[in-house]
Amino acid sequence: MPPPDPATTPPAPGRDAAQAGSQPSPTWGETLRVYLEPASLRMFALGFSAGLPLLLVLGTLSFRLREAGLDRTTIGYLSWVGLAYAFKWCWAPLVDRLPLPFLTRWLGRRRSWLLLSQFLIMASLVGMALSDPRTGLTLVVWCALAVAFASATQDIALDAFRIESADVRHQGALAATYQTGYRLAMIWAGAGVLWIAARAEVAPVPAAAGAAPGVLYQQAAWTTAYLVMAASMLVGVFTVLFSREPAHVVLPPSKNAAEWLRSALVEPFADFLKRYGKQAMLILALIGVYRISDVVMGIMANPFYVDMGYTKDEVAAVTKVFGVIMTLVGAFIGGALSLKLGVMRVLMLGAVLSAASNLLFAWLAGHGHDVTALVLVISADNLSAGVASAAFIAYLSGLTNVSYSATQYALFSSMMLLAPKWLAGYSGAFVDAYDYPTFFTATACLGVPVLLLVWLASRVAPVGSRP
Repeated sequence: MPPPDPATTPPAPGRDAAQAGSQPSPTWGETLRVYLEPASLRMFALGFSAGLPLLLVLGTLSFRLREAGLDRTTIGYLSWVGLAYAFKWCWAPLVDRLPLPFLTRWLGRRRSWLLLSQFLIMASLVGMALSDPRTGLTLVVWCALAVAFASATQDIALDAFRIESADVRHQGALAATYQTGYRLAMIWAGAGVLWIAARAEVAPVPAAAGAAPGVLYQQAAWTTAYLVMAASMLVGVFTVLFSREPAHVVLPPSKNAAEWLRSALVEPFADFLKRYGKQAMLILALIGVYRISDVVMGIMANPFYVDMGYTKDEVAAVTKVFGVIMTLVGAFIGGALSLKLGVMRVLMLGAVLSAASNLLFAWLAGHGHDVTALVLVISADNLSAGVASAAFIAYLSGLTNVSYSATQYALFSSMMLLAPKWLAGYSGAFVDAYDYPTFFTATACLGVPVLLLVWLASRVAPVGSRP
C-alpha cells in the first residue's frame, strides 16, 4: 500500500480552526489552482462513480419499466428502492469501523469498502441488464435494490474518504469536483443510457401489452445500455486502485463485542452531541431544512413542465443537459467562494439564492410557454443549487470527526432529506388547491427560516473535528 499523500494529509490536532483565522486569504490564482490538485482530480472520478447508479434504479429504470408495459402504480411503488439512500446511516458504523478480510490489509479501510461496493454495483447492474421486466420483474427489483444498497455503501465510504483526504479549508473544492463528476454521471446515466438503448434497437417489434401507444420495448437494447453502464463503473474502480489511502486514524482496540458495538454505534453520535452541546440541536435543525425549498419545489417541477405545454425534447435539452451544466458552474463557484470567503458566508448566499430562484418559477407560471424564459429560469435555479450544494457539503464535512467520519456524515446527509421529502409528498395536493404560482411562492417562503438558522449557526464557535 502506497504511503499517504503529504499534500492531502489532514493537519495536526486542533490546527484547522486556528489556521482558518490566522492564514491570509489566498489569491484567486491560488484558489482556482486547487481544482487541479491530485485530491480534487480523484474526487472528480469518484464523484462520477457515485452519481452513476442513482438514475439507473430511479428515473431511467422508471422509463424502462413503463416502456415494457408496467402500470404507473407499480412503477411508483418500485421507487421505494431509493429509500436505501435515506437509511444508509444504519449500516454506516460498520463501514466506518469494520475491516474487510484481505482487502483492508491490501488497500486500507476506506479504499477496501469503496472497491467492494463498486464491484457489487457492477454485478447488480449486469443482473438488471440480463433481466427482462416483462417476464422477471422480481429479479429486476432485487438487482435494483442491490444496486441501491451498494451505491449507498459506496457513498458512505466515499464521504469518509473525501473528508479525510484534505483539511477543512479544501473541503469546498473537493465538494465542487465531486459534484462535477456526480452530475456528469447523471447525464450519462440519464440521457446517455437512452441514447445507447435507442441506437441498439434493431427492428420494430409489437408493443408490450399495456404499453403506452407507439412505445416499443426491446430487451436486447436495454441489455446493451445497462452493460455499458456497468462497464462505466470501472472509472471508479481504477481510481480507487491508483489512489492513496488517507492518513490512517488509529482506533483503540476493543476488549469485547459490547465495547466494539458501543464504539461503532453509540460513540459517533455521542461525540457530536458532546462537542456541540446545546448548539447541536441548532446545527441539526439547519441540516434538516437547509435544502427544503429546492426539494419540495422539485417534486412538482416535471408536472409543471407538462402542464405548461413543454415537449419532452425541450425539457430534456434544457433541464437534463443545460441545467446540469449550470449546476456544475454553480458548484465550482460555490467551492471557490467557500475557500475565498469562508463556508458560512457562502452557505447564507446559497440559502438566499435557492429561495429566490423559486420565485422565478412563479413568474414562469404566469408567463406561459416560452423556451427562452425556461432557459433563464433553469439557469438561475441550477446555478443557485450548485452554489448551495458545494457550500453545504463543505459545511457538513467540517462538522464531522475523522474518527467517525463515515457514520457522522451518513447521518447528516440522510437527515437533510427526511423532512423535505416528507413535506414534498403533499406538494401535489397543494398545487391542486392553490395552483402553481402560489405553490412556488410558498416554497420560496420555506427558505426564510433557513436564513435565520444559518445566521445563528454562524455564531456557533467551531469545535475541532480532528482527533
